[in-house]
Amino acid sequence: MEWFRLSLQLNNFPINRAEKLLRQIQDIPENKYQEYLDGRLDSIFKFHLENNPFYGRFCRTGNCEKWSDVPVMKKADLQQPLKNRLTKGFNNRKKTYVGKTSGSSGQPFIFAKDRFAHALTWAGFNNRYQWHGINLNKSLQARFYGIPLDFYGNFQERVKDRISLRRRFNIFDLSDKKMEHFLKRFEGSPFEYINGYTSAILMFAKFLRNKNVILKDICPSLKSCIVTSERLFENDKILMEHALGVPVINEYGASEVGLIAFESSQNEWILNSEDLYVEILDEENNILPAGQEGRVVVTSLYNKAHPIIRYDIGDTGIFSKEGNLKRPKLQKLIGRTNDLAHLADGKVVPGLTFYYVTKTIIADSGSIKEFIIIQKALDTFKIEYVSDREFTEEQVQKILAAIQKYVGKNLNVSFERKTLLIRSKSGKLKQFTSLI
Repeated sequence: MEWFRLSLQLNNFPINRAEKLLRQIQDIPENKYQEYLDGRLDSIFKFHLENNPFYGRFCRTGNCEKWSDVPVMKKADLQQPLKNRLTKGFNNRKKTYVGKTSGSSGQPFIFAKDRFAHALTWAGFNNRYQWHGINLNKSLQARFYGIPLDFYGNFQERVKDRISLRRRFNIFDLSDKKMEHFLKRFEGSPFEYINGYTSAILMFAKFLRNKNVILKDICPSLKSCIVTSERLFENDKILMEHALGVPVINEYGASEVGLIAFESSQNEWILNSEDLYVEILDEENNILPAGQEGRVVVTSLYNKAHPIIRYDIGDTGIFSKEGNLKRPKLQKLIGRTNDLAHLADGKVVPGLTFYYVTKTIIADSGSIKEFIIIQKALDTFKIEYVSDREFTEEQVQKILAAIQKYVGKNLNVSFERKTLLIRSKSGKLKQFTSLI
């Protein structure tokens, strides 16, 4: 029984038609791909301009003679009631899929996709997973995610998990006792892949390392691990692959647009060019060539229910020079554009700088499980960490010296050991947060 396909069909998502279109798009020759993209961009832009009053008002600033004239949308532009943003004829729930972003960036909002566009998204996921021998219709997933705690939401997610061949590993409790329970669940279970938030799976991998256990020895059916939603550092990837005994694959996506990029078996991040059009723009909205860092901006080529046109996803990245129009590649995903630390002297530092500096120093200690950095004022930062024991004075001094060297001088940095770190409602762990 193909449970994944059946669950989509029962919910009126035309997955068969979506998979057929995906195959047709993938069969387009490279020398014809520009024509395909130009046609889709023109079609979806004109459709929303003519049928979506919200988008018509949004584009009122002038004529768009070429694609670069089309205005860039940000989350702030969409944070108004959904009914104000829906395309004519798509206010019926039978025609639309409605979802909500996690808000891990601090800017959650409700979005909509027409049912064909949503089916096309899932067809894309299944296609990419098959690169690594995973079939969403047949492969059992160990799902390292959060879960709603209210009765209805919890029940709904568990039903969806059962139908979609997913078994939930609730990441709101990552104690050693819970990790022992996780490990026992892998014994004798035919899991083919792990999917979930990077930080939670990393914690599990460290637990396995400390027990000197390789998970694939416990669960021989395991083929791969797919991490999403949070940054994966190269050293962490090496640790995870050793502890899990399978390849760790990077997935980059967003609820409102679907799959943006996926790592191939050759360790290349292949961008989704079938139902999305991805650009890298500078601060003045100029299109940047491959090799230059800028804002990731996405257009959904098939979503008729809601305009996602030149939408600033909130990330920064770099295109690879090795890609082409049909198979573009992401050289690097740098992080959230709003994860910046502003210092008293006017200096602006990427928040991940703190994470890199601190991580390189404390990674040698197996007792430190995870940590976050919080900026409380222009010159005040707090590091919260989960560890078997307090930082030693030597560790503290090394961290302070590194922060002074790589970030700035005259900063007040405090440390607090915690039994657990606060995650978002979805279970994500935000590595750097600015409260100013």
